[in-house]
Amino acid sequence: MRVAYRVTHHLAIIANAAVLGMAAQPAHAQQTVDATLLASSIELGTHSVKPGRVTFDVRNSADSPMTHEFVVLKTDLADGALPVRDGQVLERGLRKIGEIEDIAPGQSRHLTLTLAPGRYALICNMPGHYALGMHTTLVVAR
Repeated sequence: MRVAYRVTHHLAIIANAAVLGMAAQPAHAQQTVDATLLASSIELGTHSVKPGRVTFDVRNSADSPMTHEFVVLKTDLADGALPVRDGQVLERGLRKIGEIEDIAPGQSRHLTLTLAPGRYALICNMPGHYALGMHTTLVVAR
């Protein structure tokens, strides 16, 4: 009888928690960041997200005549102060989290990453594009 009471009691607590919206939730909900690659910049729908899974919806503007790429680097450096040689950011010295290569004008691609708290530089690292201004910052904070 005592065991049946405990089971019933625990089920009642779980049911009440669910009714109150306290049921177990994923630790980090999926978030989406819209990113538009223009001829000389990267525009984001937001510059801050919470830690966890983030999907970047990346679109190369049809107005841009160039193929671009989208590179996510975790760094404390400002997005405009990354080391450059021969027109490209030196990715080897930085912590690359992910990238999408060869995004043609008008094309959209998606990249899903799990991001920890910190600063991220989002860049196009096609030769010369970073120097044109194709970089921005994303901050991941609780």
